[in-house]
Amino acid sequence: MSCFPCFGSNEKRAAKRKTSPQCSPQFDDKEVRHHATSVPLPQAPVYVSEENNRTPKTQDETKQQSEATSKEGNGNIAAQTFTFRELATATKNFRQECLLGEGGFGRVYKGRLENGGQLAAIKQLDRNGLQGNKEFLVEVLMLSLLHHPNLVNLIGYCADGDQRLLVYEYMPRGSLEDHLLDIGSDQKPLGWFTRMKIATGAAKGLEYLHDKANPPVIYRDLKSSNILLDEEFNPKLSDFGLAKLGPVGEKQHVSSRVMGTYGYCAPEYVRTGQLTVKSDVYSFGVVLLELITGRRAIDTTKPTQEQNLVSWAHPMFKEPKRYPELADPLLEGDFPVRGLNQAVAVAAMCLQEEAQVRPLISDVVTALSFLSVGPIEEGSSTPDPLPHPEDEEDDDKERRDEESSEERQRAVAEAIEWGANTREENKRSHG
Repeated sequence: MSCFPCFGSNEKRAAKRKTSPQCSPQFDDKEVRHHATSVPLPQAPVYVSEENNRTPKTQDETKQQSEATSKEGNGNIAAQTFTFRELATATKNFRQECLLGEGGFGRVYKGRLENGGQLAAIKQLDRNGLQGNKEFLVEVLMLSLLHHPNLVNLIGYCADGDQRLLVYEYMPRGSLEDHLLDIGSDQKPLGWFTRMKIATGAAKGLEYLHDKANPPVIYRDLKSSNILLDEEFNPKLSDFGLAKLGPVGEKQHVSSRVMGTYGYCAPEYVRTGQLTVKSDVYSFGVVLLELITGRRAIDTTKPTQEQNLVSWAHPMFKEPKRYPELADPLLEGDFPVRGLNQAVAVAAMCLQEEAQVRPLISDVVTALSFLSVGPIEEGSSTPDPLPHPEDEEDDDKERRDEESSEERQRAVAEAIEWGANTREENKRSHG
């Protein structure tokens, strides 16, 4: 992976800077005060990274870990802090030429940090909105505690006066939106297997949040502009300001104000404000459909009946013979037909109206892993052997192996659908 590593300060500089105390993720719907030079962050829950033990910790283990942490650093999350002057210098006083993009919470600039000259993406949050300050605190918490190859790395932050800035690793390819939905006439469209590679990586990032993080995290803002790409088109989820802790124990959902991006939000969340991990699965289905079709979730430039991507595609989900109609014309037919059928089937399952019958994101990862592996590149294989009497038998074996692989892919998709239906039937029978 050719993305930039996390910023590491030298000992002298680190000694001059303060670390930020741990924060509670439960301030999403509470008022947050501005702070002068640092952000006090209350006690946080225990998260397990992918490299660590993935099973929930017992109370004794959690207590022991808390005591150990308290002895080592008063329960602080080690997060690099920057002064506003340092980040202004890194971005040439936030010049327009350094602007990478602009979102609902502020602008993102490309900057070069003083210590070591590392490139970084610096997000300056809007000082006029309270939600921007909430996003700041949530993001510092989430990205300080959650670590995965498919989540963007937080380098540090700035909280000088009323200034709120976040410093991330720089992702040289920008966002998925830049390569899929905002393509210039001189830009080469993404190939099929690159699209499936991006889909698989994004699904793995969600899988970590849903299944590995403890307690689970609902991302709540999955969309193509929040999926960043490194030099090799490996995806990383970014922008965790809307993330919330998922339900724990016997709870089935968490309630929240409806937030997110129109076109990506799950219908039951829009109707009721009730969030589950299946809300993220629906959003992922929209992104996967964007990857397949090359169309935006909402596009007001298209005819009325085609402006909502899911509504436009829904009739075709029921007719497998029409699946090729969903393929992005820019692909010019350069995709495996069976791979397209599988991808459309997975998207259709993620986009089901009822949350209970959508697959788990771990099932989606399993299904997509078959689709992201491209053919052997030309010139990378060994020379063809001389003709041999047994060649015909070998050809038959290869054909059987290929058919077996295709059957396995089909079986995975069918298993996901069967599992979803079975869970729904069990719920009804016990209801």
